[in-house]
Amino acid sequence: MTDDTAPPAGPKLPAGRPDERPGLIATYRRLWPHLWPHGRPDLQRRVFLAFGLLLAAKLVTMVTPFTFKWITDALVAAIGGKDAPMPTGLLAAPMLLIALYGVSRIAMSALTQMRDGLFAKVAMHAVRRLALQTFEHMHRLSLRFHLERKTGGLTRVLERGRAGIEELSRLMVLTLVPTIIEFVLVLGVLAYEFNWTYAATAFLTVAAYLAFTYKATEWRIAIRRRMNASDTDANTKAVDSLLNYETVKYFGAERREAARYDESMAKYEKASTQTYVSLAVLNAGQAVIFTLGMTVVMWLAARDILAGRTTIGGFVLANTMLVQLSMPLNFMGMIYREIKQALIDIDDMFRILGQNPEIADRPGAAPLQVAGGTVRFADVRFAYNPERPILRGVSFEIPAGQTVAVVGPSGAGKSTLSRLLFRFYEPQGGRISIDGQDIAAVTQESLRAAIGMVPQDTVLFNDTIGYNIRYGRAAATDAELKEAARLAQIDGFVSSLPEGYDTPVGERGLKLSGGEKQRVAIARTILKAPPILVLDEATSALDSFTEAEIQAALDRVSRGRTTLVIAHRLSTVVNADAILVLDHGRIVERGTHAELLEAGGVYAALWDRQREADAALEVLQRADAPVVPRPGRTAVPETEAAE
Repeated sequence: MTDDTAPPAGPKLPAGRPDERPGLIATYRRLWPHLWPHGRPDLQRRVFLAFGLLLAAKLVTMVTPFTFKWITDALVAAIGGKDAPMPTGLLAAPMLLIALYGVSRIAMSALTQMRDGLFAKVAMHAVRRLALQTFEHMHRLSLRFHLERKTGGLTRVLERGRAGIEELSRLMVLTLVPTIIEFVLVLGVLAYEFNWTYAATAFLTVAAYLAFTYKATEWRIAIRRRMNASDTDANTKAVDSLLNYETVKYFGAERREAARYDESMAKYEKASTQTYVSLAVLNAGQAVIFTLGMTVVMWLAARDILAGRTTIGGFVLANTMLVQLSMPLNFMGMIYREIKQALIDIDDMFRILGQNPEIADRPGAAPLQVAGGTVRFADVRFAYNPERPILRGVSFEIPAGQTVAVVGPSGAGKSTLSRLLFRFYEPQGGRISIDGQDIAAVTQESLRAAIGMVPQDTVLFNDTIGYNIRYGRAAATDAELKEAARLAQIDGFVSSLPEGYDTPVGERGLKLSGGEKQRVAIARTILKAPPILVLDEATSALDSFTEAEIQAALDRVSRGRTTLVIAHRLSTVVNADAILVLDHGRIVERGTHAELLEAGGVYAALWDRQREADAALEVLQRADAPVVPRPGRTAVPETEAAE
């Protein structure tokens, strides 16, 4: 739907500075109602089982380094190592100990994979719930919000938020918590098997490792944010350009569009390069810190071996414990980075969820009850911006079953009437009612269910013709669908297609002509069967022949329905029961076509101007017609020859 007076930008979403981003605990508090599967005891059992498997896997993980110790001591004793203590029982059988090592490794992997598999359904259920809630909320937000946002940017927010929830739940439950448990167990083992010096060294190593990771990651987050911003900008420009493919071709603007896209991609390239460089710095620093800590622990173990306070197996145990801890710690750097990024992405999603709809149902709003369908505008005043009023006390009535047309110069505010009737905006003054019911006091769902719209610019879903017609009423039968197509005079065209109603229409319906798209729009409105109909310049973009056909179909659709026609071409409204002339937000004339012509006012001037324009266009068309030679006569234009 086009508008004579496009609304200016409304209130922006709070941009927020990086230091205003919520922390991990605050975000988890907001996420918890979505993460915990309320009302799903099957998923709750999965959570408890997953945590049980987590603890079991970590206990088995602690056994694995001990098998190394026992194998080493048994082998040293078997070959007669000097001063080696003699293991007894199972600990004296190195081959059985090797088998025990293999079993522990298999058990550790199996328990971990079972835990991940059990928790996956819980995490994805949370992702689905919050993504659906955000998607539904986007549809509840006002038209003003969507007009000022880029669709590609919104879908990226939804996509990243969905991925962020999945990442946060997976990293926290499946990686961060297990790593913390393993770290505590390692400190306990080192203190018990050796002494507090080992545990203190390991603790200081991990503390320094995490501190460096925190500082380096904070530096990298700023780079990642710039990379994401340039990625979003490039994506929105690509989507916008491809959606306007024909316009790009009309103006030969391929190079201009490529240059705009490449400008964003150049910023993305620079930020991405910085991201990889900073990652290399982070990884190198982590490796240095952990290697120094491990070297100190190995030095302590070697000293104790020489002093006879531990065995070679003890040296292996200490080394294996730290090597085993290094693997989740390597992931810890990634965990922190991904958690920070997930927090940013989830916060962007929560900012949209926190955006209040400009139009909301009142508490206790009742469904609209349509008896006849009388529509009344009473002293309606409206402005997109207070400084620029659009409607200045508009009052009129459309009696049930009658057709009222609104005409006027561009910028008069005609299409604003339909937006107010649909409650895309609320008037600042006055009242709009249907059968005496204030539309502000009824539910939006019931209001829009009672109104059908045939806009000037019909945008179809990238699906089949049948799907787009059935969009008027999803539960319609095939017979009802075909009857609607017949009434809209598109059934013959569809029948001629190899795939019939299963024919794809392409992005925004670009595979169909303007007239075909309009017929699809009319068919789905017929299928909806609303008692009230709005025709918003439904034929102004069509040629004269197609306009006449579409107008005939519209006349059939509007018969018996309360119809508001917003028209630019006056020839389409001559049969309306009443015509309103809107100028500068006020109704300056009203009456039938004949009465308004006789009055000789604004309508008559508009009518004369359009007749003159049509006559001039006809002359140009005749002048451009190909010349057809006739035997024995001077060549004449083809149009004259046809006469």
